[in-house]
Amino acid sequence: MEGFNPFSLDGRRILVTGASSGIGRTTAIECSRMGSRMIITGRDTERLDEVLHELQGEGHQSIIADLTQADQVENLLSQLPVVDGVVLCAGQGTVVPFKMADRKKIDPIFEINYFAPVELLRLILKKRKLADGSSVVFVSSIGGVDAITIGNSIYGASKAALNSAMRFCALELASKQIRVNSVCPGMVNTRLIQGGAVSEEQHQADMQKYPLKRYGEPEDIAHGIVYLLSNASSWVTGHSLVIDGGYTV
Repeated sequence: MEGFNPFSLDGRRILVTGASSGIGRTTAIECSRMGSRMIITGRDTERLDEVLHELQGEGHQSIIADLTQADQVENLLSQLPVVDGVVLCAGQGTVVPFKMADRKKIDPIFEINYFAPVELLRLILKKRKLADGSSVVFVSSIGGVDAITIGNSIYGASKAALNSAMRFCALELASKQIRVNSVCPGMVNTRLIQGGAVSEEQHQADMQKYPLKRYGEPEDIAHGIVYLLSNASSWVTGHSLVIDGGYTV
C-alpha cells in the first residue's frame, strides 16, 4: 500500500521524561518526526525549551518536573492530557565498588532509576491518563540484563529492578491492550558518560569489546523506542530489547 508505514506515530500523543538531554532528547525529536504530538519533561528549563523548538510539527508541550519531587509530579500530572505512549527515560549512573555501596550511595540511584519512573507510571494509570491500546517503554540498560561489570552493582541492580517491574506491568495491563517493554542499551555517546572518571583512552579501549567497534548513538536507541511505540511492535510486550552493538553476544 502506497504511503503505508507501520512505524508511524501519526496522531498519537506521547510523553517522554528526561527529554532535556541524551536519549530522551533524541527520542522526543525522532517521535515528532514520525508524526506524534509530544509532551516533554525534564529538570532543566533552558535545555527543555531548546528541545521543544527542535520538535517537528505542532501541538507539542513542555512541562518542567523533577520526578523525585511529589509536588512537581503532581503538577506534571495535572497538565498531562490522556496519552497514547510513555517513554520513561530519566536516569543516572554511578560506579562504586560493591564493598563501598552503602545506602547513602544506593538510595539516590534507585530513587531516580527505579522508584521515580515506576511511581509516575502508577499515577498515570491511576489518574486514567493512559489510553487503552497504548505503549509504555522503560529505558533500562544491559547492566540490568546480563552485562556484569566491576563497580556497576548499584546501577545494574536498579535497572534489573526496572526490567522486572516492566514484565509485571506488561502482564497486568495486557487486558487493556497496553503494551509495556524496555530498551536495554549498551554504552551510548551522551553527556552521562562524558566528563566522568573514565578517560577518552579508556573509552576507546572499551569500544573494542563491542563487535561493531563503537558505542551507540542516541538515535540508535531512539529508533528502537519508536519501534516499540508503533504498530510495528503490536504483538510485542513484556520484552527487554537489547541494543548494544553486539556487546552481550
